[in-house]
Amino acid sequence: MKSPPSGRFGPRVMAIADHLAEYTDASPGLTCLYMTLAHRAVAAELSKLMATAGMETTIDAVGNVIGRIASAKPNTRTVIVGSHYDTVHNAGKYDGRLGIITAIVMSEELQRSGRKLPFHLEVVGLAEEEGVRFSTPYIGSGALAGRFDPQWLSRRDSAGLAMEDVIRESGGDPDAIPKLARKRGDLLAYLEVHIEQGPVLLSENLPLGVVTAIAGAARYRITVHGEAGHAGTVPLALRHDAAVAAADLIRFVEQRCLQSEGMVGTIGQLSVPNGAMNVIPARCDLSLDVRAGDDAALGAALADIRAEIGRISMRRGVSFEIDEILRAPAAACAPHLQQLFADAIGRTGHPARRLMSGAGHDAVMFSGLTDIGMLFVRCGNGGVSHSPLETIDGRDADLAVRVLLDAVSNLAA
Repeated sequence: MKSPPSGRFGPRVMAIADHLAEYTDASPGLTCLYMTLAHRAVAAELSKLMATAGMETTIDAVGNVIGRIASAKPNTRTVIVGSHYDTVHNAGKYDGRLGIITAIVMSEELQRSGRKLPFHLEVVGLAEEEGVRFSTPYIGSGALAGRFDPQWLSRRDSAGLAMEDVIRESGGDPDAIPKLARKRGDLLAYLEVHIEQGPVLLSENLPLGVVTAIAGAARYRITVHGEAGHAGTVPLALRHDAAVAAADLIRFVEQRCLQSEGMVGTIGQLSVPNGAMNVIPARCDLSLDVRAGDDAALGAALADIRAEIGRISMRRGVSFEIDEILRAPAAACAPHLQQLFADAIGRTGHPARRLMSGAGHDAVMFSGLTDIGMLFVRCGNGGVSHSPLETIDGRDADLAVRVLLDAVSNLAA
């Protein structure tokens, strides 16, 4: 295949991202929630872009935008490349959408060069990953992966509208969702390009990275029960302070997670209900989020944290109430797809940094159904994401398209 002119892909990617960001539920900023007018407008624009790139396009029953380039071999398998086009409130332009745009630009180059693939290629703009409107993530990818829970249809948004009714009113068909599920034997791979949403590549001055795994996660709501008392009259040694016990736990979580490479632990919520400056806290509420790229490592850390909770209880004379609200397994990226991306990055003259993703991605839904591979693109502004400050460099976007095109071409080989 003749090499495309250098630097041509980056401006195209950035221009498409800017154009799609014009459709928003609220201004200023970018908000594009599932099945809103802005969401449906973006779907229509993606469909036009895919058609221009030579693809047969459809918008399916849940709003996934699918562009297909059929292989001359009708019985061959399919490679899916894509990501999601919904956003959080007051979002950036590139989270999710970069994966769709790079795939479209790659397809434009395939059409220009006349390159034929020995597998079917589907570029997919997945309808919903963030879970903002209905508190239900992975609607689009869940449907394609056969993991859409029919109970989701009864979920309601902040206005009281049911997901099922919203889908119907937007031109979708809830009854057809089960038919969207792909079969294991029909898929060759799922590939996704995504911004890193973190500062690692930026701190190491690297434009791209190869994702090794999408972290497994466990989330808990924890309540510490102690004993109230006068802040001036109860000696420290005789206290049963719920907040101090919580602080012991917070410190242990950080120390334990530092023992495992790539593991992170976060207490994102912390409060003393009905607290007062001159009262020993009788109760402390906190959240706990622990993530790791390996399920065994995550399980070992959680066991150690629970054991420490027992020790804190004995030492402080308090009790803990623990409610698990999420347990998601890690999703490993296929080694051969990791190597495919690494080799492609190497051919650009850059080192192939491998790193885990601590965020969730649509690729999680396809794990177990087919091999998954992910390419990270460096974020600017300190790695910030889910924010209007989210940014990427056009030169990095250009490299991402080139690496994706290289990887798809060599997957064909």
